[in-house]
Amino acid sequence: MEQQLPMQDKEMMNDVLSSEKSMTELYNTYTNECASSGIRHTMLTILNESHSMQADIFDDMQRRGWYQTTPAEQQKIQSVKQQYSAQ
Repeated sequence: MEQQLPMQDKEMMNDVLSSEKSMTELYNTYTNECASSGIRHTMLTILNESHSMQADIFDDMQRRGWYQTTPAEQQKIQSVKQQYSAQ
């Protein structure tokens, strides 16, 4: 019988971040499909809370060096700005 090792903190945080991303997608879909303004308002509140939790987890992972992002090159940013300002 194979013994499973416990998840490390980084793995758990990555799993939680992935789950929160999935939840925001679902809440967004549910919010878009609400026929009642009261339920839509509630779903928007839940969606906002989920985005806040996702951002907190993301920020914590970045602080710990567990989620690296690469800054966009200034030239690419300018190129995209020009592309969309011309439309």
